[in-house]
Amino acid sequence: MAFELPDLPYAHDALAAGGMSAETLEFHHDLHHKAYVDNGNKLIAGTEWDGKSLEEIIVGTYDAKSVAQNGIFNNISQLWNHNEFWKMMGPTGRKMPSELEAAIKDSFGSVEDFKTAFGAAGAGQFGSGWCWLVKNADGGLEVTKTENGVNPLCFGQTALLGCDVWEHSYYIDFRNKRPVYLSNFLDNLVDWENVASRLAAA
Repeated sequence: MAFELPDLPYAHDALAAGGMSAETLEFHHDLHHKAYVDNGNKLIAGTEWDGKSLEEIIVGTYDAKSVAQNGIFNNISQLWNHNEFWKMMGPTGRKMPSELEAAIKDSFGSVEDFKTAFGAAGAGQFGSGWCWLVKNADGGLEVTKTENGVNPLCFGQTALLGCDVWEHSYYIDFRNKRPVYLSNFLDNLVDWENVASRLAAA
């Protein structure tokens, strides 16, 4: 069964007050995300991955030595990344639940120290990629960054929060000011209730 482009969990203009315009969502979701869906479906058709879940395909096709040449991985991982990205944001959920705040303080010292580390990871990712808040197998939280479409599934980690730092994610609204985009993402776009639910389910 072919993968489909999921609807946004909110209207295209729902994040505008938080700094992500309807135009960005129209380009990013309706065009970029859809391209990953369409290309991914074409590439897996008739292969051993046809009928497998996104997660199975990502883990099964990831190869650190040749991932840049793997079209199936690149498109399917970006499909998954974007599916989760939209759900990690929202017009509500700005207050961080206490259990998430406690876990972040336990791992980073303070919420501000976490935000500093997350922003530095995103700003420091050379070229295209993502920055993440992940839960490791030992239960600890960590900020990571990955190139291109690589995501925490590749390393056995649980993605609690991810931010797209490909230029198409921020250039309409923030031009080349990636650090400002990251700061705004944390302060005005993240649905911390969604992040907390991921932590609870991990």
